[in-house]
Amino acid sequence: MSEVVCSHLDEIAVHELPASVEGCEDCLRTGGEWLHLRICLICGHVACCDNSPNRHATAHAHASSHPIIRSLEPGEDWNWCYVDEVAFLVDGIRGKTRIPPSPLLQ
Repeated sequence: MSEVVCSHLDEIAVHELPASVEGCEDCLRTGGEWLHLRICLICGHVACCDNSPNRHATAHAHASSHPIIRSLEPGEDWNWCYVDEVAFLVDGIRGKTRIPPSPLLQ
């Protein structure tokens, strides 16, 4: 049995996570609220997860054709490829990101 692997690893351009973010860039712009934050590893866009009302990370992936996101939640280092529909870890991503509390959990 072969292991499913993301075929877009060569597109990763973000190798250093930001020190901090203000929240989901799209929710902040529109007045929305997010639950969990994700970062696009192609361009660095910070957006909200699919459990958030607006699902901005998925919307960004579809609109931009940027396939790979990473969780910015504390203690999480997983990645997801929207095209290959596979979760995986990426070696070589440095840093930790300070994030604000979710507006939906307050």
